[in-house]
Amino acid sequence: MDVPAVFRILGDEGRLRILRLLSAERLNVSELTSIVGLAQSGVSRHLGLLKDAGLVEERRDGTFTFFRVAPALQSGENGFGALWPVLSDAFASAAATPVGRADDARLEEVRRLRKENFEEHADPAGGGQLVPGRSWAAWARALAHLMPRVIVGDIGCGEGYLTVETARFAERVIAIDRSPAMLQRGRDLARRRGVTNICWKRGDIESLPLDDHSIDLALLSQALHHAADPARALAEAVRITRPGGRVLVLDLRRHDQRWVSEALGDRWLGFEDDELAGLMRNAGLTHVRVSVGASRPRDPFTVLIASGLTADSKARARTSKSHVTHN
Repeated sequence: MDVPAVFRILGDEGRLRILRLLSAERLNVSELTSIVGLAQSGVSRHLGLLKDAGLVEERRDGTFTFFRVAPALQSGENGFGALWPVLSDAFASAAATPVGRADDARLEEVRRLRKENFEEHADPAGGGQLVPGRSWAAWARALAHLMPRVIVGDIGCGEGYLTVETARFAERVIAIDRSPAMLQRGRDLARRRGVTNICWKRGDIESLPLDDHSIDLALLSQALHHAADPARALAEAVRITRPGGRVLVLDLRRHDQRWVSEALGDRWLGFEDDELAGLMRNAGLTHVRVSVGASRPRDPFTVLIASGLTADSKARARTSKSHVTHN
């Protein structure tokens, strides 16, 4: 081991973050980039230095190249001696910092995405059943075949991934976001996918650029926690939805990951189940349901799904009752 070279490499905070992550999970360059938030070229450069120093190793798996901490580092071979215990203590301390907690939360998101892929489920050697073609995306699109052709308002559409998927079953989607850059990314994605039934509009979630009762389904996916006034945002969603239409919300259950406020611009650290249901009832929705959409061990983020029906003035006068279900 070239001690001065190794110490110089370990003196960089970014490389230490990458090494800590690789001590917990094998990752590829794209996954590491999404976790640490550095440019892909920078991540590749850090990995090259770590690999040259013998601290990480590279393995191919199918079409992907993964990196992990070198076994020799963990065992103390090749002159590494007692370096691993020192690094392990440093990694344990880093896990309690805001940066470490953010890295760990993003690592769990990577694990979640992997688990939802067919490749992670197909494990005949482990007793699982190999089912060619099994896919969560295919199931979602199959369920969309059961839905009527409706006009959807995708409120806070972001980069448009869900917008494009929704357009597969909708008559038309009106995608709204306050960021011109996000809207342009959405347009580019729709063009690449050949989707033409989307209208892109710039607007604020609390002051939507749509007429009253102009859509059938209002969709707010991971948008409500960005609103300055969630109650106002839901009231706007109800305003633009026709009587008898539906408002569908996907958002986070209350969590303690405060780093998302600075890193992602989140105004709210999610919502309690009853809190979200109350916001929807107060906005005038009936038949409110709240359930868990996604939850994984060690993942600090639980996704809630909430829905409710809009009612005409006579129906609102007759009843304001709703029910809440918890999974």
